[in-house]
Amino acid sequence: MRIYDISRPVAPSLGVWPGDTHYGLRWVMRKAEGCSCNVSAVTLSAHTGAHTDAPYHFADDGATIDQVPIEKYIGPATVISVMGRPRVEVVDVAGLDYGRVRRLLFKTPASALADEVFPTEFTHLSEEAADFLGRQGILLVGTDAPSMDAFDSKTLPAHHALLRHGVAILEGVDLSRVPDGDYELIALPLKLRGCDASPVRAILRTKG
Repeated sequence: MRIYDISRPVAPSLGVWPGDTHYGLRWVMRKAEGCSCNVSAVTLSAHTGAHTDAPYHFADDGATIDQVPIEKYIGPATVISVMGRPRVEVVDVAGLDYGRVRRLLFKTPASALADEVFPTEFTHLSEEAADFLGRQGILLVGTDAPSMDAFDSKTLPAHHALLRHGVAILEGVDLSRVPDGDYELIALPLKLRGCDASPVRAILRTKG
């Protein structure tokens, strides 16, 4: 069995959405200063690095991250590459076996970017493809891009299409070392009361 860590390292230099909060760390207690242990406090956006959006992120009547069904973030997952395309369209996913594919992760050119780079142009999910996947009973859709929708989208049609079908959203993963194929995904959000999203430590492990 092989484990792929698909979370980018969280550091102050990690790229974030323009205007959002960079990761910061400060020390509350230090052994070097006579304390019994080292204790730190962190500041970061809930959308830092690999993260999951709760419905409340884009729908005021949606569930917050502490209310989402946790089982959607654990289980069989399939990675497919979509390269050189501005959007993932229905044609890219229509041929998959949806009796087997339960969670789908898109590997795009975003995985090849340095951790410090935040792209404003990236492969995103079309509303039609999002609706198609939802109608197939997909539990989770993930991407290495920072959003399911285009950077300049104000209406977030792919987010809303996935929400209509109860599909969980995983964004900002790093699939650069992961071959296309079938895996087990583990990407648990923190139980942050009332929050619109959560960073995750996401892994894929090979079956068998």
